[in-house]
Amino acid sequence: MAIRGTLEKKLQLLQDEILVLGSMVENAILASVNALQKRDIEASKRIYASDRQINDRRFKLENECIALIATQQPMARDIRMLAAVLEVLTELERMGDYAKGIARINVLIGKETLLKPLVDVPEMAEITVDMLHRALLAFVEVDEGAARQIPVEDDKVDALYNKIYRELVAFMIDNGDAIDKANYMLWVAHNLERTADRVTNICERTVYVATGEMVELSTSDDEVREAHS
Repeated sequence: MAIRGTLEKKLQLLQDEILVLGSMVENAILASVNALQKRDIEASKRIYASDRQINDRRFKLENECIALIATQQPMARDIRMLAAVLEVLTELERMGDYAKGIARINVLIGKETLLKPLVDVPEMAEITVDMLHRALLAFVEVDEGAARQIPVEDDKVDALYNKIYRELVAFMIDNGDAIDKANYMLWVAHNLERTADRVTNICERTVYVATGEMVELSTSDDEVREAHS
């Protein structure tokens, strides 16, 4: 009984730490886009360097998970949670890499001006971070209903990505000198689009913890494509 109580307490602490790590990633994403928007190179350099903190915390929590599995005699549901935590930690670390990538792009652009003022990219970031925040809350609360609903909102991110893609391709067609700048912005949008995809992966892990089943959660766009295939 004492072991069980200790395990539950440590699982709760682990979940709290996931929310802290998630907050670090959320801040990195928003800060990287804000620095790009403001052409703040020094801020981007700080964001790039601070990715090490995200990585270090991820590995610390990963080691704690492994120690719990090895020493605390977890039951089947606990093992599902710990296995899911390991996956969520990986997803968060990679999202941090995407934020780091956006910061790196801003540094590479340097003192050059952007092709146009950023409007859709910050909106992509805001939607993605909101999805991530709610997905992590759903994970620690094992809220299957929320986890199944959140991925549908990925359609908004995809629509913005497609809009940005079309605009940037048009820039490249009209002006060959704009190709490098357009490619940089494509990578920024791609990083945000991939971040939203990884939010869906977190939601799938929440369903796994709740039900014991591995499912592939679809967006409404996925369902439309399947209906016409």
